Amino acid sequence: MRRETEDSLTVLRNEDVTEIVAEIPDGHCHLRTTVTLADGSSITFQEATMAAIVRAYVSVKTDPLCNRVVLRGQKVPDRKEGYAEWQLLL
Repeated sequence: MRRETEDSLTVLRNEDVTEIVAEIPDGHCHLRTTVTLADGSSITFQEATMAAIVRAYVSVKTDPLCNRVVLRGQKVPDRKEGYAEWQLLL
C-alpha cells in the first residue's frame, strides 16, 4: 500500500485489495460492501456510499469533457422515503 504522508492521502493499488464482498446482511435491507486489504484490514461501505462512488466514477468515465467530480456530504431534510438524511451530492 502506498501512503503519501504530506496530506494523509492513501492510494490503494489493485494488488493491495485481496477481496471484495458485496452482500445484504441478514436482517438488513441495504447492500454493504467490504473491501479486505493485503495487510488484513478491511473497510465496509454502506450502500449509499458505494452508490455515490459509482455515480462519481460513471460521471467522469462517460463524459469526455469531465475529468473531475466532487461530491460533498450534506443533510437533506426533504428527501424521498427510504433515503438517508446524509447524502453525498454535487
